[in-house]
Amino acid sequence: MIKNKTKNKVISENFVYLKRFFSKSRGFIGKSNFEAVIFTTRFGVHTFGLKFPIDVLILNNQRKIVSIRENLKPNRVFLWNPRYNLVIELEKGTVRKSKTEINDFLEISL
Repeated sequence: MIKNKTKNKVISENFVYLKRFFSKSRGFIGKSNFEAVIFTTRFGVHTFGLKFPIDVLILNNQRKIVSIRENLKPNRVFLWNPRYNLVIELEKGTVRKSKTEINDFLEISL
C-alpha cells in the first residue's frame, strides 16, 4: 500500500516494485492495468510507447515528495534533480484525487 501520511489518504492499495534495469525501463509500457509502479533511477522517466498519460511522484530518502508531474502524456520525458531517485508512477488523476502535494510524506508498505 502507498499512503500519504501527511493527508492520511491511501494513494494506491497495490504496487509493483521494479528492481531490474529492463523492468525499470519498461514501467507501464505494454501494461493494461494501472497498478502503481515504484523504482529507483536518477536519470528521469519517459513515456515513449505508452498509450495513456500517467502521474509521477519523485521522493527523497525520507519519502518526502520533492517533485510531481501530473498527466505526463505519451512520448514525453520528465527530468528532475538527480540527487533524488525514488520514483512512483501512478494512473493519471491519482495525484489530484488524493490531493497529494510536494512536501507530503508517503508510507510504502508491502
